[in-house]
Amino acid sequence: MMAYGAHRAISLFRYGLRSSDLPTMSQLRLDPLTGRWVVITPARSERPSAFATRSLAVQADTSKPCPFCPGNEEKTPPALETLGPGGDWLVRVVPNRYPAFEGNAPMVVQHKGPVFTETPASGTHEVLVLSPDHSASWADLDDESVNMVMLAIKHRLQVHSETPGLRYSQVIVNSGREAGASIEHPHGQILGMPFVPRELLEEQAGFSRFAGNCLLCAAADAEADAGHRVVISGPEALVTCPYWSGMPYEMLVSPLSHNSHLHEASDSELASVGTAIRDGMRKLREHLGDVAYNIVFHVAPYRTIGCYHWHVHIWPKVTTLAGFELGTGVLINIVPPEFAAEELSRTESLRSATG
Repeated sequence: MMAYGAHRAISLFRYGLRSSDLPTMSQLRLDPLTGRWVVITPARSERPSAFATRSLAVQADTSKPCPFCPGNEEKTPPALETLGPGGDWLVRVVPNRYPAFEGNAPMVVQHKGPVFTETPASGTHEVLVLSPDHSASWADLDDESVNMVMLAIKHRLQVHSETPGLRYSQVIVNSGREAGASIEHPHGQILGMPFVPRELLEEQAGFSRFAGNCLLCAAADAEADAGHRVVISGPEALVTCPYWSGMPYEMLVSPLSHNSHLHEASDSELASVGTAIRDGMRKLREHLGDVAYNIVFHVAPYRTIGCYHWHVHIWPKVTTLAGFELGTGVLINIVPPEFAAEELSRTESLRSATG
């Protein structure tokens, strides 16, 4: 098994990178979105091919009909959204049968002891079926399907924004058991909740600290100028392995137009972001194989003030969080983002060159 140092030297030679483009010893880098430090430590890494592909079966029982496949629509609650040509659907949004949030009870906090505080988990929990194809993933979607997925997300967030009591909506795609998926058919989830979660509060604080400009606009400009962390440069979206990556091959998808809310973005921008996600996932699969991953959309809370720029995180599940990460909240990334971006951005050209 080739050690990371040898692999890095080969990559430097192959791609013409300068040694200064990659760290040679451990570094602490600040994530300006959350205010947390991450550790970049190349000395602890082995070659990328040693990273874990998904190994756990998503479903223990696959003998029952898939509720998300065409022809089984009656196995889900009535659709909230259906998009597709003619009488066929490419994307469906249905209520989740096992919701984490449901109902419209007001968020009234009750104190039941010195450290016992609770309130109803009101809100909505929806399933976003990405495709009628049971074996497809976001990486397999064609342009039309990508557009439909992004439009469905836009429509649902618009509805959520107009729903009393909802303060924030989280859009996620979990692929693979290691990433939290419980059904094989490609799908995402849209959760509308009556509070703003801590991660978003931390990002809002990060934007507030970056006075005088938008943090993500500045980051996109700086990454485009630096170049060596750019994976995809699209007409209205930029995909990078951000400087502060806390996970190997982490990607950040940034719309180039400044907008706080996804549901207020133009259809062309949404299409560009959706395509950028797809192309980034294709590069990831081509380079690392069939790995589990999470796609997470971050948008501004509803009825909020202050600067924010909606964006998408892609987090591959190729390493395991251990005691240090869980105990401190500090992530250790064993693949510098400069190296990860170079590998991912050249995946297609390498495949062509090798036949």
